[in-house]
Amino acid sequence: MSVTLNRLLSTMPLSSSELAAIERPPTDSKVFAHTRWDALPVAAALMHCVYFFGMFYLFPRVPLWVMLILGFIYSISISWNINSVSHNFIHNPYFRSPLLNRLFSILESITVGFGQVFYECIHMQHHKGNADRPDERGETTDWISIYKHGHDGEAEAAMKYTFLSFFREDPKTVLKELKRKDPREAFWGIFELASFVTTFVILGILNWRYIGFLLPFWYLGHCLSYLNGYYRHYGGNPDEPIAWGVSTYGKLYNWSWFYNGYHAEHHFRPKVHWTRMQALRDQILDRQRAAGVRVINVPHALGFLEADLSSDNRQREQNRLEFEPASPRS
Repeated sequence: MSVTLNRLLSTMPLSSSELAAIERPPTDSKVFAHTRWDALPVAAALMHCVYFFGMFYLFPRVPLWVMLILGFIYSISISWNINSVSHNFIHNPYFRSPLLNRLFSILESITVGFGQVFYECIHMQHHKGNADRPDERGETTDWISIYKHGHDGEAEAAMKYTFLSFFREDPKTVLKELKRKDPREAFWGIFELASFVTTFVILGILNWRYIGFLLPFWYLGHCLSYLNGYYRHYGGNPDEPIAWGVSTYGKLYNWSWFYNGYHAEHHFRPKVHWTRMQALRDQILDRQRAAGVRVINVPHALGFLEADLSSDNRQREQNRLEFEPASPRS
């Protein structure tokens, strides 16, 4: 009886009035589409772009040990940008103006060294599958599912997923899907890829030593992004919508990563704006408890510090969700 009740609680849809109250904040801004708080991720993206080109300027002017530190910071910042600024932009584009959204997308592509439009396509496919397990043919709906290359229904080893996923990306499949959905977006996807590749080539022509220095940190940054993604789903339940993702509620992490920590909540309601994630959690907390949503204490990228999925550890996580209060109400 209790199992049936728990499943009913975890799958009950939010009412339209509940969704209207939390999904997107209202704004009278003529620039921002949802809230002026989006000026924060926009400003962060601009500073990240300055940092990217600043490394090129500093390369011949500072000692190598300084550049190694800056390069490692750039690697971390790639993962930070993809999983916070870029990710939130996919679900809720920041600007009212389509032109500003397009320019921001190109800016992100150059700064992080990937195509924002291609990333959006891959990410929306991720939300279709929600880290699903392979079917009888060994295929997953989610192209980047942590179970895709695993065995016996288990997730792939974390380090294999982290360092090999970059080489498993299939631009042809992504482009085919983009053309099917919207040929115009496919054009912009190719344009963004060409923009970041051209940028890297120009930097290499101007200083070939610099591009040799940059590329390993660029690769590492995308690996760290996959590491982050791995622990956003490791220990989640692919068969339970409200428990698809794994959440972590550290304040500093969520403030600096624009509420990336609320990942179970995000997968349950992907269109909820990042400034509304705590409100969403307040609405569904009982259902999360009933479904046994996994909660970890550390940022996702450090999930290996808390990756034990033994029954004793899962019980401690359940207790943490049970007794941790929801967000404070004003």
